[in-house]
Amino acid sequence: MIDALHAYPGFANTGTPQTRAREAAAFLTHADFESVGLRYVKEINEANYGRKCDDSRPYGCPAGRKAYYGRGPIMFSWNFNYKAAGDALGLDLLNDPWMVERDPSVAWQTALWYWNTQNGPGTMTSHEAMVGGAGFGQTIRSLNGALECDGGNPESVASRVARYERITAIVGTAPGSGLTC
Repeated sequence: MIDALHAYPGFANTGTPQTRAREAAAFLTHADFESVGLRYVKEINEANYGRKCDDSRPYGCPAGRKAYYGRGPIMFSWNFNYKAAGDALGLDLLNDPWMVERDPSVAWQTALWYWNTQNGPGTMTSHEAMVGGAGFGQTIRSLNGALECDGGNPESVASRVARYERITAIVGTAPGSGLTC
């Protein structure tokens, strides 16, 4: 993770000490949740593997329809994300998405790339949500949108919020407002 942090100097380094601590706690919460306590580097449910190839993209899915499943600490997925992250990081992740599960530095780089540059189904990046005051709930929206927010999976949202509250207590800061999406 230390290697990956050099590319995103604003991560957990923007705003007040409380804002910085909240952002670090939010990122660690999602990494903990998605990887089941940092035990898994790839998505467990193999039934989802074939669902994460968007054929409408001009570059398609050259590594195969089932190659773009979730990997890394925030379970980064979809061919368009592998393409964009690879381009940004100078890696051929579209043709070799397995690099994310083989190389821990690449796994953390893709997670931080997504956190800092992509809003996913949300309206802002997770970094913007935390440093701009929108709160933890908007990071859930940016990562999983309708899958969890707006009644999609309230149990999952509640679990993420409980983990976030626990982690903010560990790092010694209040969780702030805007906890749910």
